[in-house]
Amino acid sequence: MISRFHTLTLAVGTVFACGAMAGSAPTDDSLFEAPARLKAGDGYIDTDVGHAAPYLYDFNRNGKDDLLVGQFGEGKLRIYLNRGSNAEPVYGADFQWFKADHEFGTVPSG
Repeated sequence: MISRFHTLTLAVGTVFACGAMAGSAPTDDSLFEAPARLKAGDGYIDTDVGHAAPYLYDFNRNGKDDLLVGQFGEGKLRIYLNRGSNAEPVYGADFQWFKADHEFGTVPSG
């Protein structure tokens, strides 16, 4: 389970979640739950190339944090909509590419 106040950790090509204690400012690793690999549908969320850069935000404004995953290769960004809840997110395997003005949104990579 991921708490409402949480942090996502980075791993090469794989997205992990790690919950933090609500309302606290973490000062050491003892405040975090053990990381767990995030799934989308029946498989784990992985990037095509390089390191994953996850971020949570409610993209469709339904009150549930969706998952944005950037990747090193080409800096492309995927959006996985949360079909569960903030306490127990469920991401579908059918991600969307993040777009701005009909162009793929990217982050600098290199």
